[in-house]
Amino acid sequence: MHLPDLPIRAALPELLRTLATTTCAVLQAPPGAGKTTLVPLALLEADWMPPTGRIIVLEPRRLAARAAAARMASLLGEPVGQTVGYRVRLESRISSRTRIEVATEVILTRMLQDDPALEGVAAVLFDEFHERSLQADLGLALALDAQAVLRPDLRLLIMSATLEAERLGAWLGAPVVRSAGLQHAVATHYLSPARVAAAGNRPNDRLATLTPAVIRESLTHHPTGDLLVFLPGRADQRRTAEKLAGALPPTVDLHVLHGELPAEQQDAALRPAPAGRRKVVLATSIAETSLTIEGVTIVVDGGYARVPQFEPRTGLTTLGTVPVSQAAADQRRGRAGRLGPGTCYRLWTEAEHGMRPAHLPPEILTADLSGLALELALWGTYDPAALRWLDAPPAAALAQARDLLVRLGALTSTGQPTPHGRAMAGLGLVPRLGHLVIRGKEAGHGATACALAALLTERDILRSADGTPAPPDLRLRLEALASGRAPFPGLVPDAGAVRRVREAAAVLRTRTGVRDTPVEVDAAGLLAALAYPDRLAQRETPERVRLVTGQRAGLPAEYFSQTDTFFAVAHLDGPPANPRAALAAPVAQADLEKYFADQLETREEVRWDAATGRIVARRLRRLNALTLAETTLTQLAPELVAEALLEGLRGAGVSRLTWSAEAQQLRERLAFLHQLEPTAWPDVADAALTEQLSDWLGPYLDGVRSLAEVNRLDLSEALLSWLPGGWNQRQELDRLAPAQLEVPSGSRITLDYSEPAAPVLAVRLQEVFGLLDTPRVGGGRVPLTVHLLSPARRPVQVTRDLRSFWTTGYFDVRKDLRGRYPKHFWPDNPLEAVPTRGIKPRRP
Repeated sequence: MHLPDLPIRAALPELLRTLATTTCAVLQAPPGAGKTTLVPLALLEADWMPPTGRIIVLEPRRLAARAAAARMASLLGEPVGQTVGYRVRLESRISSRTRIEVATEVILTRMLQDDPALEGVAAVLFDEFHERSLQADLGLALALDAQAVLRPDLRLLIMSATLEAERLGAWLGAPVVRSAGLQHAVATHYLSPARVAAAGNRPNDRLATLTPAVIRESLTHHPTGDLLVFLPGRADQRRTAEKLAGALPPTVDLHVLHGELPAEQQDAALRPAPAGRRKVVLATSIAETSLTIEGVTIVVDGGYARVPQFEPRTGLTTLGTVPVSQAAADQRRGRAGRLGPGTCYRLWTEAEHGMRPAHLPPEILTADLSGLALELALWGTYDPAALRWLDAPPAAALAQARDLLVRLGALTSTGQPTPHGRAMAGLGLVPRLGHLVIRGKEAGHGATACALAALLTERDILRSADGTPAPPDLRLRLEALASGRAPFPGLVPDAGAVRRVREAAAVLRTRTGVRDTPVEVDAAGLLAALAYPDRLAQRETPERVRLVTGQRAGLPAEYFSQTDTFFAVAHLDGPPANPRAALAAPVAQADLEKYFADQLETREEVRWDAATGRIVARRLRRLNALTLAETTLTQLAPELVAEALLEGLRGAGVSRLTWSAEAQQLRERLAFLHQLEPTAWPDVADAALTEQLSDWLGPYLDGVRSLAEVNRLDLSEALLSWLPGGWNQRQELDRLAPAQLEVPSGSRITLDYSEPAAPVLAVRLQEVFGLLDTPRVGGGRVPLTVHLLSPARRPVQVTRDLRSFWTTGYFDVRKDLRGRYPKHFWPDNPLEAVPTRGIKPRRP
């Protein structure tokens, strides 16, 4: 067998020697070295390889698996499916002669679960392990366990394009073999800050503005070579393609490249351009590694990727557009230098590049772990620490995943897999969709369940004619799937996606023994609810729904009937803090009552309605945060009403109460005494009274149901009854902080305790003639602040020393008051004068 002269050939002898003496090794080879295609072929000739031994080569993507198999088969001069074949979801090219199987990473997990000893497999190669997919981490953990227990002769080779190989080797205790790369110089260009700023901050806006312009400029500046353009998703590819339509030179062909394209379109994008022509390939992150696209010398990197973002706090997974890491950007740039010197245009500034993370976190640290949790249970491992992980799955996310699996009936409460869980895993779907297919069949909607599960594994098969996302109604997708046509004008079905979904649905029907019957569009909501019980929702406003978890999500009512109240949300998009329901379908309340009966709760709710100030009493039938039925209650236990009132008042605060003048003065008197003797007298500040509401107000709430009725209560009596010393302390209150004070004129003047440190006696000056000493309260400890008033009750003097006032200040005040009030009595000697409440003192 003649191998091409690629850089990896120089490292093959060392690699073969290493695997002859050890069963685990790491191969570090930069992109373009040839490791994906030449290493498996070289291992077939190894001395330790049994004559019929098979090699499993794992790739992170279906497109890379197909391309790698095709390249190796061409080197052998054979069609795919003989010595070299591949296995990916819904497609297999394997025969009895196949010795090298290129497969996606999830295939290894299924092989290990079916045959933990991997009989007949001599080696497993983990290609592009630096991408750190969840399935690669899981597959390696299970393979290491199988090697340690059942297959000590099984070779494991981890191949990585980055320097993380050192960490891998140290973690595994395995030797690291290095290869040089075939990498030519690549000139890297950043955009100016002004140009980037003019394009806006939103990724979609920036890409839509900059990408077509930079592509055209690149074609002009570089008269030869093909362009590889990295964009985050299919919508960005479509927008860019539409802007380039008619704007490219006639000798330039435009291709798109993503994992859902038919094989012939993928192959067309990978093939070299015909002589005399050039091509522009709009690709997603799928083209970062593994694939060699012939003829590419120019890379235009949009700088973003679409990645799932799991939020453990809410249990929601949304798709987000995030900046790529520096490592990923370098991988993309390297695509321009595989054949010769190249050029890379980055659609961001050099300063922005320095702010990007060196690497994005591995998927195992950020993903929904429900699939991993089910596989671990099937492997017989409850504690993940029993396996070897480069990065262990987070405990909180794993616990949340197990809770979901228990809810789906895949695990027992103790973590053991159920027959239902084993059946789910056997379908090759994520747990939610496996549950959907099995339960949907049991509910009599088997064919529709298979169609919907296939639909939900695919990118959206519908879009609006203007390129915007299609309405979120999941039923429209089932209609398009059944007919192959748009459900109504303005929508465009993706013919390729429709074909793939139909093929996947047919495979699922075969696996589950379901007949091919017409799709039942109206079953979409129920089936989605079975898969996503934690995303059931209820209409809350015309623009939003409340999920069963209490989280809110956007779902405009314009897309649904006015009678649609409950929904099942199959897909969420946008930021986790403010998600949008991108795919949803209405669910009949009767279906919620039937299929979620064990989760329904009927309870009585007595609560304070702050808006009306009244107690609201209802009997509710609820599914967590969703209310299915509500009945007003009239006969209520008094203690429930009292507690609801107290709870409402605690939230509103005692300032919401109407305090009479008498009650307010009582609080002020008690506050004065609390300041004097904190341990003997209660704190009556707002915060303290709110905290102890049930102690002082609770006994008076029997029969009370509203704030208005509370405000008719005698709050003074409530506070006095709360005094721990009973009647004796009430008398002590009157002695130490009297409400009124009798002055020499015989009047009883109400004292003002609003300032606890300085209580006030406000009295007309003529009524205290003859009063030599300042009155005191608090058992004689605190002199009153005396506000001496004019006949018109305006202050003319403030003093805490009446004796001094009579001897000094009085005569100045007398002079002024005699002029303004000549008819009143202003004696020369106020200490011997008769006090009066009128104009003149009465005669004896």
